Amino acid sequence: MLDANLIRDDPEKVRRAIIDRCYDVSILDGFLAADGEWRQAVDRTNRLKQERNRVSHQIPGLSGEEKTAKIEEMRQVSEEIKTLDGRISELDSSRREALLNMPNLPHYSVPVGADENGNIISKTCMKERDFDFEAKEHFEIGEDLDIIDFVRGAKVAGSGFYVLKGDGARLERALINFMLDLHHQQGYREVFPPIIVNDESVIGTGQLPKMADDMYHMEKDGLWLNPTAEVPVTNLHRDEILDASELPLLYTAYLPSFRREAGRHSDTRGIARVHQFNKVEMVKFVRPEGSFDELESLLLDAETVIKALELPYRVLLLCTGDMSFHASKCYDIELHAPGGDRWLETSSCSNFTDFQARRAMVKYRPEPHLKSEFVHTLNGSGVALPRTMVAILENYQNEDGTVTVPEVLRPYMQGQRTIG
Repeated sequence: MLDANLIRDDPEKVRRAIIDRCYDVSILDGFLAADGEWRQAVDRTNRLKQERNRVSHQIPGLSGEEKTAKIEEMRQVSEEIKTLDGRISELDSSRREALLNMPNLPHYSVPVGADENGNIISKTCMKERDFDFEAKEHFEIGEDLDIIDFVRGAKVAGSGFYVLKGDGARLERALINFMLDLHHQQGYREVFPPIIVNDESVIGTGQLPKMADDMYHMEKDGLWLNPTAEVPVTNLHRDEILDASELPLLYTAYLPSFRREAGRHSDTRGIARVHQFNKVEMVKFVRPEGSFDELESLLLDAETVIKALELPYRVLLLCTGDMSFHASKCYDIELHAPGGDRWLETSSCSNFTDFQARRAMVKYRPEPHLKSEFVHTLNGSGVALPRTMVAILENYQNEDGTVTVPEVLRPYMQGQRTIG
């Protein structure tokens, strides 16, 4: 959520940012109109309350018609205050609704662009694999080896779900354990938070109200299946004031996550876009002055996973029109999947500045005698499992139909070298 004072002080800067982010500027106009009327109403009611208090002290010393007139005058003042208080409450709701739907401001280094075509490739690592046989796509490999079962996944839950079997399930578990161990070594504290989150949590991290249609909602309980572990982990410190000595706070978490992918079709054959997926997440709470340096460090931590798996990848700096609603700057890591000759996003590393912290009220006190300030929050996938599995199966496939297990994962699979 943006700072209301920032919007008042420089509305044209905010307007330009909203346009660059391809959002409707009417939301800004709505906020400015409601905020202007709200401020006038608050000023008016404060002056009326001061006048009522002043006259109330005078009334006991009055008598006769003068006293009666003052009592009637104050009755009318009280009625106006009551009306104004009601209007102030309405306007405050309108202001908050507008703020909750206004995107974060992009960092000055973010390229301006309308969609993914405006993204910049900032790094490409490892040469794409050349095959001397016809490379298969992951769903062919998975079905041939009987390690991915789409038919039974659909039977159990419907389209967009799948079952990992045998060495497929073991490979995914190996990936999860490898990443959690790596992030532990990098200084992240492992947590295992609830999979289900409440309204306050998804509002705090920015998924509500904008992305309600992409999430699974349990209406009877007023709860949501988490769309990413970023939500419960960031909300661990909601409504808290952290000690400056604790920062930076680094967390890592594995959770199954869920997305309805509203308005998009899940891949009919494959696991690149599905409704339930495993992810290992990294979350940082940091001081504002160093948050963009922390973003670069977060990106390197995510890249370390890919490098250890020895997969060809590239890093994109996302443009204004392709970033998530709550990000100020974002890098995507994409893996090359040779079977379908495509690049798949497997990690997004974002700096949200104080956007989430302001919504979730996560603060820190720079010094014991100073006023508390909002922290900056960052999040990075370390990494999303389905597309990483796609890249492993397609890059490590062999002509005889087997799949070589990446060397770094073999200790987690009791030394197993191939899946066949």
